[in-house]
Amino acid sequence: MVEPIFDYQFRLILIGDSTVGKSSLLKYFCDGKFTDICDPTVGVDFFARLVEVMPGVRVKLQLWDTAGQERFRSITRSYYRNSVGAMLLYDITKRSTFEHLDEWLEEAKIHIEPNKAVFMLVGHKSDMEAERVVSTREGSAFADFYEMRFMETSAKTGQNVEDAFVTIAREVYQMLQEGKLQPEEGWDGIKNGYNQKRRREEFQLMEAEPKSGGCCA
Repeated sequence: MVEPIFDYQFRLILIGDSTVGKSSLLKYFCDGKFTDICDPTVGVDFFARLVEVMPGVRVKLQLWDTAGQERFRSITRSYYRNSVGAMLLYDITKRSTFEHLDEWLEEAKIHIEPNKAVFMLVGHKSDMEAERVVSTREGSAFADFYEMRFMETSAKTGQNVEDAFVTIAREVYQMLQEGKLQPEEGWDGIKNGYNQKRRREEFQLMEAEPKSGGCCA
């Protein structure tokens, strides 16, 4: 099987309380299908998809779905360090999931350090407007306070699902271009893809070629 060509690989982690819809959001993004009934994630689950962050620049997103239950927290904590991006999810119909965001964010920052990461707040299940208990304004205020992006999404209707993942990927790519993030040995948050490796090899070959001209004996 031929490996798809991409420029970089970004590793992202989804965190938040159980039942906020992390798995259904990922399944819609990767498969384009809504799954109404999902078994609770045990530990972590893995997804992957290619996105275009700029014209001609493709990124492979390695997506880690984490369990929200407390008994799995020791397992999920080990996946923070190798993540360059984190999506914090809450359910707009359950206030407790919004109130726990501070704890999730603090835990993520503690375990990601000393590496840097891009954070994004996602208010999920926006199709359930009649049952909403967390206003859009509250979500936006939380995101503004912690200086992160914010979107409301629905895995049922597809609202903003694509945009959410592409937005966080583009922000990581922008920081990479600005030199604020970079691939590092022993860290899986960002990895060079096939295109980058090929360009480095071509550059090395050009540097190794003997230069024409010069003096004759």
